[in-house]
Amino acid sequence: MSDIEKIKKLRKSTGAGFKDCNAALDESGGNLDKAVEILRVKGISKASKKMSRVANEGVVAISGDENKISVIEVNCETDFVAKNEDFINFVKELSELNNSISSNLEKLKKIQMKNNKTVDENLVALIAKIGEKITLGRVKTFNHDGSKNFKYLHTVVKDNLSKLAVIVSLETSDKSESLNVFGKQLSMHIAATNPLALDSSSIDQNILEKEMSLINQELKSTGKPDDIVKKITQGKINKFKEENSLLTQQWVMEPKKKVKDILKDLSINDLKIKDFYRLKIGD
Repeated sequence: MSDIEKIKKLRKSTGAGFKDCNAALDESGGNLDKAVEILRVKGISKASKKMSRVANEGVVAISGDENKISVIEVNCETDFVAKNEDFINFVKELSELNNSISSNLEKLKKIQMKNNKTVDENLVALIAKIGEKITLGRVKTFNHDGSKNFKYLHTVVKDNLSKLAVIVSLETSDKSESLNVFGKQLSMHIAATNPLALDSSSIDQNILEKEMSLINQELKSTGKPDDIVKKITQGKINKFKEENSLLTQQWVMEPKKKVKDILKDLSINDLKIKDFYRLKIGD
């Protein structure tokens, strides 16, 4: 086999560049198996160096169905790589695996992919080949008994990959088309409004305290008396809770009504919003 043929074979099996393959063959004395090992070690070294960089781009992928559904975030450094075919194929397979193990990240990293290599091994190889930092981000799975799942993808990159994704779980025994329409619309509403919680009592107390502190600082600089500041602060906090709680938000499709009003109008007695999750690249 000629040197050129060996380089071609090595490039095909490893995905490495011409120069790297040529150097590996020189180092291995023309032995293809040793050259593969050399490239693998060098790939890990290159990947380690790249992991200190910032990765704020990427995609969000959804896999599953109305009974069990999962979302996973995979980050990279540039939008260009987020549209790369190798990156997309990796994320699509990863998304299915993530759903199969219910978003257990530690287990996901060790699971085998179609090429019989683990997710971690494939991740290292992809970083070495593409030349950017790539990381696994946030994950979530809904698998609630007696619930039906819905999804919405915004700014789709390809198929089940997008820049923003929402999954919603509705608890009900109802199977009407009205429920399906509401589930889809609710997913779109959440994508647009980004609620912090289902209701005001579920909002993280740390978020409320931070918001209250900011309001206080802003009002005190106006020179208003403390009792007035306290009264205005409470009013602003109440408004903040209302605007950031899903049930009390204005319904995007009909702003004169709130989400809880739309729920009531549906007249589905056992209908409850069981869970929701919104995931946007860069947030």
